[in-house]
Amino acid sequence: MKKLIFIRHGRAEDASSEISDFERSLTIKGKVISRMMAHRLREKEDNPGLMITSPAFRALETAYIFAGEFGIKPDAIRTDSNLYYKAGMKMLIEMLAVAGDEIDTITLFGHNPAITEMPDRLCREGCEFLTKTSIVCISFQIKTWSEIKSDSGKMEYFLKPDK
Repeated sequence: MKKLIFIRHGRAEDASSEISDFERSLTIKGKVISRMMAHRLREKEDNPGLMITSPAFRALETAYIFAGEFGIKPDAIRTDSNLYYKAGMKMLIEMLAVAGDEIDTITLFGHNPAITEMPDRLCREGCEFLTKTSIVCISFQIKTWSEIKSDSGKMEYFLKPDK
């Protein structure tokens, strides 16, 4: 069995002309909620597996917070610029093809709309919109990542921050 965990980055600073979208940081509230959601994920998972994040600062910060909850060193987190610049199903399939079949769980940190569209396309029952710091886990009854295709996954859980 293989699992993909999709996590949308936490609440970030508003866009401004002084700072690029890529450099936007999490707000204090975004960091607090990310820590809370990391704890909730820890209740579901012993290990998030391979962590791959968009290099945009708000996604990277979110990944660092989750890694801290699991005792994972920040240098173990991979960045992939495709999660920022051209995320989507084609990119995901290409990324998984080189991930290594010895890895059973991959956790991805990214941005909407792609971080919602990918699990929605993979999951038989579809997937609702991922609000900031939402988490969705989809499992696949497969042995290799190359076997993943649309509508082949089963949603294991969907976690949203409390309002």
